[in-house]
Amino acid sequence: MQKIKKGDNVVVLAGKDKGQSGKVLQVMPKEDKAVVQGVNLVKKHQRQTASQEAGIVSKEAPIHLSNLSVADPKDGKPTRVGFKVVGEGENAKKVRFAKRSGEQIDG
Repeated sequence: MQKIKKGDNVVVLAGKDKGQSGKVLQVMPKEDKAVVQGVNLVKKHQRQTASQEAGIVSKEAPIHLSNLSVADPKDGKPTRVGFKVVGEGENAKKVRFAKRSGEQIDG
């Protein structure tokens, strides 16, 4: 089970966007990178196609997972992620929780 998943709210710990937070749009586990909404924006020169206009477009570039931390559901500050088993027997599920507040992380 991964610590950062699609749909999580994360905080950037390092780089030009340090301190910003956003929602994870895509996770690339093989490259250890994630695309976060509104973070690490780059300008891309777009060629005109049948469906798209030509021009300079801003889009999110992948950012390394080591520079991201899950935002605590309680206060939105960066937290480490732990795992615990909830339920017993066949109903047991492994869930993620914020080490800072102990709150369960949805997802």
